[in-house]
Amino acid sequence: TLDLTCRKAPCFVKFSEMEKMANIRAEINEVQPLLLSLTIVSTSQFYFIGKKCEMLQDMNRHLEAVLKEKRALRKRLIKPRCQESLPIEATFHKYVVELLSEAVTFIEKLESHLQTIRSIPQIPNIMKNMDTALTKTEVLVMELEDLADQILKWRELQKEVYSD
Repeated sequence: TLDLTCRKAPCFVKFSEMEKMANIRAEINEVQPLLLSLTIVSTSQFYFIGKKCEMLQDMNRHLEAVLKEKRALRKRLIKPRCQESLPIEATFHKYVVELLSEAVTFIEKLESHLQTIRSIPQIPNIMKNMDTALTKTEVLVMELEDLADQILKWRELQKEVYSD
């Protein structure tokens, strides 16, 4: 009967309840930063996934537009563009005119430049031929000088003969 009449002391019951609450609060304090970091990570992942999704949607729209314009693009690629005018800013018109005149001059002289380039491998032979021709010319000059001296001597002799 004594045991039945014995009640637990209300202070110890409250103490155990307080201890349980403190343990639960400690667990909450430990779990709360983990939940916060998981929330931040998942939020940032959703942000970057959203950005990637936007980029993919933009690319998809672009590719759809290209597919819609496929026939027109093929026509533009096949068509020669040399007869179309190119948009050039007005400040560069002077330079374009100069460039075109130089291009025309270059095209006019292109054949002679190509012939010059083709003759480069033949330059050593040409130089040998020029040396040979120079030597022959020097020999001819010396023979001509001898002949001129002989003519002058013959002329002097002829003057002496006629004067006698």
